[in-house]
Amino acid sequence: MRKKRNNKITFPPVYMIDAREIRAVTAVLKKGPLSGFVGDASADFFGGPVVKRFESAFAKKFKVRHVVSFNSATTALHGAVVALSIGPGDEVIVPPYTMSASATAVLMNGAVPIFADIDPDTFCIDPKSVEKKITKRTKAVMMVNLFGQTGHMGALLALAKKHKLSVIEDNAQSAGATWQGQYTGTVGDIGVFSFNVHKQIQSGEGGVLVTNNKTFALRAQLARNHGESVVPGMPGYAAGPIFGSNYRMTEVTAAIAEVQLSKLDFLNRKRVALANRLTRKLSNIPGLTPPHIPKGNTHVYYSYIMKMDAKKLGISRAELVAKLQKLGFPIGAGYVKPLYLLPLFQKKQAFNATHFPFDYDGMTQEYRKGICPVTERMHEQELIGTDVCQHPYTAAHIDAFADAMREVIAAAKKK
Repeated sequence: MRKKRNNKITFPPVYMIDAREIRAVTAVLKKGPLSGFVGDASADFFGGPVVKRFESAFAKKFKVRHVVSFNSATTALHGAVVALSIGPGDEVIVPPYTMSASATAVLMNGAVPIFADIDPDTFCIDPKSVEKKITKRTKAVMMVNLFGQTGHMGALLALAKKHKLSVIEDNAQSAGATWQGQYTGTVGDIGVFSFNVHKQIQSGEGGVLVTNNKTFALRAQLARNHGESVVPGMPGYAAGPIFGSNYRMTEVTAAIAEVQLSKLDFLNRKRVALANRLTRKLSNIPGLTPPHIPKGNTHVYYSYIMKMDAKKLGISRAELVAKLQKLGFPIGAGYVKPLYLLPLFQKKQAFNATHFPFDYDGMTQEYRKGICPVTERMHEQELIGTDVCQHPYTAAHIDAFADAMREVIAAAKKK
């Protein structure tokens, strides 16, 4: 995080841990255990007391029946794929503008990610593009609730129902956002939340899978905790073959996450207030479009993302971002490279030198440049974003950022 000064305003590293987390961790360290999991069919299969307490608190907060903690959102996404019995020969439609785990979690179970383009206003997957990508092999579609809100979820749910597809929500960046009054991450069949150090609330690493389906929850728990060793002790289990790994959350991590959960509403209120202020400050700048929030959505601003028109602004994206960065402001151009352009997909090699699962059972995939033109345009030309709208930053930080933005644009137009 940058620490340069601008008008005596600094942007210190964001750190949200205080005495409450320290007390919670100390209690675990003094009393133990550090992990309460055992890989067999017993009460300890579901974890230690702090893990269980945290899962219960999360379920109550988000009004969902089942919460399964994991050691990361990445492993929770893999747990979601396992829970839905997705494997070789299956396809999952995902957006390409997201962290790589959204797609690689599909590959981890031998299924193939199919990329659908994004909506140019929400930056989330576009249901119209999804519909064009559905085949007889499609088993699920993933809505990545990006930057702090969901996309056109109603249309996606209708499409999934029509084609009998499961809906996975990657809600890593949008904890506390809502769609039609319901928390994002709890709308689809399975949702995944992240507590990585960069997220709204964080425990260093960690994540949860949430669902209202008992079978999905059990399969996720088996994936988390050596399922192949546990199933023999569950004579009533009939939810299909499964093997697991060690994706378990520690008691220490759960203790931090439990305290962080209690801070979520405060931290999100702070983000929303700062973002609203920034939107007001940047209004009426031709060529600069603030975040778009569809009717029925709420936004929690994991990042404050704007679109820019270089011609109208009179300055290139690269120059605008470089000048603001030089002044010490946290801002960047684009997000991640569209995933299908990464070497993994360009070479179609996920498992050593083979082309499995990309070329499998008469199926082959192509990941050429141009397959998602909206994504590529946003990444290469239009999207800019800042992390200024978060605790512990204040209205003064917002004002300094907005003033600098206006000054840089005004100076460019005078050239």
